[in-house]
Amino acid sequence: MLPSSPTAQLRWPIILSIFAAILTTGLKGTAYAVTGSIGLLSDALENITNLLAATTAYIALVYAARPADKTHAFGHEKIEYFSSGLEGLLIILAGVGTAIYAILRLIQPAALSDLEIGTILGAGAAIINLVVARVLLRQGRKYRSIVLEADGKHLMADVWTSLGVLIGLLLVHFTGLKWLDPVMAILVGVNIVWTGGELVVKSFNGLMDHALSEQELEQIRSVIQATLPESATFHLLRTRRGGTRRFAEFHLLVDGELSVRAAHHLAHQVEAALTAAIPGLEVTIHIEPVDERDSWEREELKHLEEPTEPEKIG
Repeated sequence: MLPSSPTAQLRWPIILSIFAAILTTGLKGTAYAVTGSIGLLSDALENITNLLAATTAYIALVYAARPADKTHAFGHEKIEYFSSGLEGLLIILAGVGTAIYAILRLIQPAALSDLEIGTILGAGAAIINLVVARVLLRQGRKYRSIVLEADGKHLMADVWTSLGVLIGLLLVHFTGLKWLDPVMAILVGVNIVWTGGELVVKSFNGLMDHALSEQELEQIRSVIQATLPESATFHLLRTRRGGTRRFAEFHLLVDGELSVRAAHHLAHQVEAALTAAIPGLEVTIHIEPVDERDSWEREELKHLEEPTEPEKIG
């Protein structure tokens, strides 16, 4: 039986993110209305992308929680990568829009007012986003969810945005230099674009069945080698990640005279050792005779930089 997906347990942080986005958008919009700060306006506009992204993430999680079926035998978790990729694009658009608007305001400065009130409202919104971002990132790491991680990084980018804007407002308040407001907004926009780009790259890697981390690969290799007898070996190890699930498959090479029953028991032992060491890992093992030339003459071995000749076994 396949392990149950924890996706359903990931929904409450996203719901929290949605409510936080609604609240903080109101706070930042009010702050812009009373101050006229381009920095606060860009901050409020980015918060709207937070709301859109969180809503998209929730829909993705609901879909990803559906069990495997005839048309999606490996489940529906990969939709999480589409969601995080969309969120990354929204972040990039918010950053570019922020920078462009700030440049226009730098060319045509405008008067600012009630900076104290705007700073207080902006600081309150930043604190709310910081708390929610930490929750999302913690849950994302716990369940290896790229959706929660993407939303958490989005909110952390927003926190840094808010901090930069607030510093700009304070500098304007104490120095009277109005150009500091759009300059801070431009710097914040560049940071937002960088964050969004990282999410897009990570989502692309997920959609392209990127292998597990080198640390996880080394752990898998070590567990297999420790479990196998001297008369057996393995090769053609391939891994991928789909949402919160991880997959590994490889060829188990055993003595050609070994019975099917004995080879099956050995494969079962290896699979049990792997799932014990890496909970949630789904393993597929293909058994082949170690002493057959066809077991080694494979083009895939060259692509994976594995030996194409049998090593001395036993």
